[in-house]
Amino acid sequence: MTRPDNPQPSFRPPLLRRYSAAHLAARGLTQRRWPRSWRDHDLDSRYDVVIIGAGLHGLATAYYLAANHGITNVAVVDKGYMGGGGSGRNTAILRSNYLTPEGVRFYDRSLRLYEDLAAELNYNVMFSRQGHLTLAHNDGALRTMRWRAEVNKVQGIDSEVIDPRQIKELVPHLDTSTDTRYPILGGLYHPPGGTIRHDAVVWGYARAADHLGVQVHQNTEVTGIDVTDGKVTGVETTRGDIATGTVINCTAGWSTIISEMAGVEMPVTTSPLQAAVTEPVKPFLHTVVVSGTLHVYVSQTDRGELVFGASVDPFTSFSTRGSLAFAEGLAGNVLKLMPALSGMRLLRQWAGLCDMTPDYSPIMGPTGVDGFLVDVGWGTYGFKAGPVAGEAMADTVASGRVPEIIADFGLDRFSSGRLVGEKGAAAVGH
Repeated sequence: MTRPDNPQPSFRPPLLRRYSAAHLAARGLTQRRWPRSWRDHDLDSRYDVVIIGAGLHGLATAYYLAANHGITNVAVVDKGYMGGGGSGRNTAILRSNYLTPEGVRFYDRSLRLYEDLAAELNYNVMFSRQGHLTLAHNDGALRTMRWRAEVNKVQGIDSEVIDPRQIKELVPHLDTSTDTRYPILGGLYHPPGGTIRHDAVVWGYARAADHLGVQVHQNTEVTGIDVTDGKVTGVETTRGDIATGTVINCTAGWSTIISEMAGVEMPVTTSPLQAAVTEPVKPFLHTVVVSGTLHVYVSQTDRGELVFGASVDPFTSFSTRGSLAFAEGLAGNVLKLMPALSGMRLLRQWAGLCDMTPDYSPIMGPTGVDGFLVDVGWGTYGFKAGPVAGEAMADTVASGRVPEIIADFGLDRFSSGRLVGEKGAAAVGH
């Protein structure tokens, strides 16, 4: 692919004008058309890179290709709307307290990118550092917490095991008594963790990538990938065919279907993951709380809603419908932790699709087909990895080499037996 001799600098738009509330109200009532944050384009016949999936991973990869490497002849295509897949269906929790050294280094880099993302993109992504607390209800879970804490500390990550008294001080509404069905014996506390606004992250990357010349094509479904003599030559879509030598699969839920188009088999299964949100109440929960034993996690938004989630559904499916069984199970488990929430009402629930790998770690980098790369298999934790995944995939394409930070996540690890086992920190770790 062609690259300019002097790659473009990182996206640095001019500062936004400051408007008074009255001016904004008047503009909203009188202005027929606000300026577009990104543009619509006709589909060109050829691109240097085609990225399938206009979610966080696809848009971040496109942005870093343009900002860090000057590669701007890039198309991001999606069969639906931008951010309509896993990027818009997650609970937007961020952390880096994983179990393996490889995972810890990887997610810590992503968290650091998230912390500076608002300044990088000049877009308010609403990052909120709240702290992340994973509860232990038995001796085995507590041993795992201590293990994770030590791995984290070796990697320079702020993470420690705290006792029930400290937990009660941190989250007063938790039931830390000893006469409950699932007593809290301790917890892994990770102060850098928190939440972020998922749609703002997607929009920020999209605007920045568009500014640098990347084209985002919504409602453009990929129907085939052309491969000749083991090399990618093009992509077939519902809006026409595209010639390209590089295709990146950044789809969640549908990754196996896209990879099969290129003749690449993936050790991935797809299962739904459900979540729910309550009516808004006065803020009282200032820490993300997770219980792996009860398969539940909860955080509170700036608007006051409580956001709940659980583990993936115990079956494979492409359905994104909610279920009554999920709502009943979730409510029962949440009330075991915080009985005071019994009077709150659920407003809505939804589901997203999770691509699960055998070792609960992602699959990133080149495949056996020249020019076909993957950034898939994220399970329940893909949103946390968006910035670093985009940065690393862009570096892989631009340099032709796999960066060390993702070297352990290659597809070939399943044939060689070099698995990266993250189940102890990723199953309901959110």
